Amino acid sequence: MTLLVILIIIACVALGFFVLIQEAKGGGLASNFAGSNQIMGVRKTTNFLEKVTWGLAIAILVLCLGCAFITKKEFNEKYGSAAAQETEQTTEAPAEE
Repeated sequence: MTLLVILIIIACVALGFFVLIQEAKGGGLASNFAGSNQIMGVRKTTNFLEKVTWGLAIAILVLCLGCAFITKKEFNEKYGSAAAQETEQTTEAPAEE
C-alpha cells in the first residue's frame, strides 16, 4: 500500500514536470531545438513528451485504482461484517409514532 502511494506521488511529480516543459501550440522544449540539427528532431521531441505525458496519466489512473481496491480489501478484512451490519441498521426506516 505504501509503495503504491509513493509511486503515485513520484508519477504526479513527473507528470507535472513533463506538462510544464511543454507549451501550447508547439513551444516549450521543442522550440528550444528548432534551429539546430540533432538526432531527435522537433517533431519527435513533441511526440515523445506527449507520449510520456499520456503514459504517466494512465499510470496514475491505474495506481489509484489499485490503491482503492487494496484499501477496500484491507477494510473488509479488518472490519468484516460489522461495517455491513451498521450500514444495514442505518438504512432502516424510522419507527412511526
